[in-house]
Amino acid sequence: MDIKKGIVVNFKTYEEATGKRAVELARICDFVAKEVGSNIIVAVQAADIGPVADHVSIPVFAQHIDPVGYGSATGWILPESVRDAGATGTLINHSERKLDMGVIGKAIERARQAGLSQIVCSGAKTNEETVEETRAICAFGPDYVAAEPPELIGGDVSVTTKPELIEGVVRAAHDVDPDVGVLTGAGVKTGQDVHDALRLGTVGVLLASGVTKAKDPEKVLLDLSMGAMRD
Repeated sequence: MDIKKGIVVNFKTYEEATGKRAVELARICDFVAKEVGSNIIVAVQAADIGPVADHVSIPVFAQHIDPVGYGSATGWILPESVRDAGATGTLINHSERKLDMGVIGKAIERARQAGLSQIVCSGAKTNEETVEETRAICAFGPDYVAAEPPELIGGDVSVTTKPELIEGVVRAAHDVDPDVGVLTGAGVKTGQDVHDALRLGTVGVLLASGVTKAKDPEKVLLDLSMGAMRD
């Protein structure tokens, strides 16, 4: 899957993006993507994958999968189950669902076996630690890595105010595997933020509250899309 100039909207477990509201928000994302030709992906809760996928044509991602197979794994998320529900990819290792590095590698492999694209998140206390975590993740050859400083997630300060971090992550990822696409996120809310992230070498952004908790999600998505499509 190509996420070039992509806007990945993580619905998290926000009330505004759960159940029927998840479908409504996803349809807004779908409308904007078609209206302006932007590349929008939604990452929804496991229970919402089927209903959302039934109502949109844009890619739907799971927010998490576990490195398990068919059999005795009660309470875990089987990669094949989210694929069969309509997901085409998954997030792995979001800061709110951190995994050990060994588990990350196994989750990437299981996602790959199930035919799911992978966006693996990285983010640590310091820029240097985030870069090193990115480097370690890229050794597993995921499709994409998304760097998100944890302290900026859900806030009003965009990750693009840390250009040295984004550039460092891009360099580290491409040093290990030039085929890994780099996204970034945390505090991203405007088209200018998206434009700045792309200018710094990323292929897109990962965001949540800027869309999910917006009073007018369509207006926000249009602005974000215009930022992504600017030269």
